Amino acid sequence: MSLTSFSPMSTAALAMACQYDPDITDRPASALHVDLGQQALEIPYHQHRKGQLVIALHGVVTCRVAEGLWMVPPQSGVWIPGGLPHSNQLTRGGRMCHLFIEPGALQMPAHSCTLSISPLLRELVLRLAQMPLDYADDSSTARLVQVLLEELANMPGERLHLPLPVDRRLTRISDALIEAPDDRRTLKHWADELAMSERTLARLIQRDTGLTFSRWRQQLHLVVAIRLLAEGMTVQRVSDAVGYQSVNAFISMFKKLLGTTPARYLENRQGRRLK
Repeated sequence: MSLTSFSPMSTAALAMACQYDPDITDRPASALHVDLGQQALEIPYHQHRKGQLVIALHGVVTCRVAEGLWMVPPQSGVWIPGGLPHSNQLTRGGRMCHLFIEPGALQMPAHSCTLSISPLLRELVLRLAQMPLDYADDSSTARLVQVLLEELANMPGERLHLPLPVDRRLTRISDALIEAPDDRRTLKHWADELAMSERTLARLIQRDTGLTFSRWRQQLHLVVAIRLLAEGMTVQRVSDAVGYQSVNAFISMFKKLLGTTPARYLENRQGRRLK
């Protein structure tokens, strides 16, 4: 199962998402609601002055920047600082909101990260998406934005990040494993393929990602699994897709990293039981 395999995208949704320019106004915040129907969507690399919070309402959003990949399930969002090139993908039939924040309007992290999204924050963003892009400082929209920003400042972080290497030799490995998460080739195999020692390769991976090879691949399996579960795939099939020989071993890995089983994780977020 390829992380980048998407069905044909919605032309209308893509046009709406790509043509929306948050930088035409200096208001503290603005929002855009995207509903794909039964299509999937990929917005190619782009950037804007405003910082952006991408919130998954239904389905899973995948955000990619040079140094990492973020998988955003329902009730979560990924923060992308202003001026940082990034791409967004949304799974088939998904819905998402974009919240754009003017530099200086709120102290946000200088790096990309995932945040938990409260029901109140979600509803405030959806309401803002219905409002005019420009609004007066003393308007009801401005007061809504003030509450929204105060709520956003209190949102906790989440561990849904896959760090990506910058060394070109290592990107061969990361690209291959992202394309085929069930690839179980060992560190020694990759070292032989890159004509270096296993020890040197391990050191380079640790330097670029901050993780060991086995821990990095485990994190990849986690973020891919979250996306596939959100698409409705069974736990057994997800386990197979990320290369686990035993579904129990897959569930154990998932629970170790996120503190709950795969079924309960998506059930809690989407209000439905996964088989």
